[in-house]
Amino acid sequence: MTRSQSRTRLMLSLVAEPGDPRLVAWRERCDPVELWHAVVRGAPEIPDRWHAGAADAASRVDGVLRRADEVGARWVVPGSPAWPVALDDLDQVDGIGQVTGAPLGLWVRGGGDLTSIAAAPVAVVGARGSTTYGAEVASDIAADCADQGHAVVSGAAFGIDACAHRGALLGGGPTVAVMACGVDVEYPRTHAALLRRIAEEGLVISEFPPGAEPQRHRFLVRNRIIAALSVGVVVVEAARRSGSLNTLHWADLLGRTTMVVPGPITSQASCGTHLAVRDGKALLVTSGHDVLADTFGIVDADLPAIGPGARRVWLRLGAEPQPVEQLARALRLGTVPVLRALRELEHHDVVARDERGWRRETRVTNREGGVG
Repeated sequence: MTRSQSRTRLMLSLVAEPGDPRLVAWRERCDPVELWHAVVRGAPEIPDRWHAGAADAASRVDGVLRRADEVGARWVVPGSPAWPVALDDLDQVDGIGQVTGAPLGLWVRGGGDLTSIAAAPVAVVGARGSTTYGAEVASDIAADCADQGHAVVSGAAFGIDACAHRGALLGGGPTVAVMACGVDVEYPRTHAALLRRIAEEGLVISEFPPGAEPQRHRFLVRNRIIAALSVGVVVVEAARRSGSLNTLHWADLLGRTTMVVPGPITSQASCGTHLAVRDGKALLVTSGHDVLADTFGIVDADLPAIGPGARRVWLRLGAEPQPVEQLARALRLGTVPVLRALRELEHHDVVARDERGWRRETRVTNREGGVG
């Protein structure tokens, strides 16, 4: 990805609202540079709003980059080593409502390595108006996941989201806040200190440019990023009509592990989660152990103390050797984090390699009690 291509994607992101299905249709026909030329000249099928916005896009880019620099944010695009390729799955599904498609790029604030953090993250989301029970459960699940080295992804909203982030930080692991506004916008305002700490120990990310204020529809747009970025999504509390269930639907559409926490049958805050289980849309989980077992499928009784990314790679390996590129495609990861995981596994003598690729070296107990 060249500097000019990255800048072109940035300009496109300033004129086209993220998640617009017309972006996907155009990207199937031409590359971003060709699309930008079509936007500038006002090609017949280009929306008027895109063409009108192109007039001052170049000057707006400079302002956006200045704001990003003030908070240490960077623009990451597909094709770069820092891009989490799991997001590319969004281009392979029809979408929900009028929202679809992978982002043109991401604004990333914080010192964490996005590809490493995205190796095996778990999303914990739920109701803004959470109960005391829900808040405690969300914090405990997030802490358990973080304690096992898994990044926790959420949306930095009131209620369950905030509890998930705080639980992950207490668990000593990184957490990722996916924003419905710019990464420099502290929203909600009362979460300013929390967002700063997330940026210090994890990442704050958004496909909306620095300075962009939150709008109601943008919360639904960002939900697809939470789902695509994660290996599994767990909803702690959700009413019958809840934005958290939208995240769960995205996860189901993308083939991620979908899970919910049960609540009292008398609680309106858990109506949506109960319905998801009844309709077969999600697994029922009651702890962080359940979440990790259902998402990753093994108990580490005999496996050495390895990171979550390495565990995920190990699960994909079998007796037959697989090339690194094949593993990366299957896991929706870049080759760099896969190689890093394989070297970690090799250090523990649980994998071997030959001219054909990598394979498991040892027999490890799986969650059903058998051997792998």
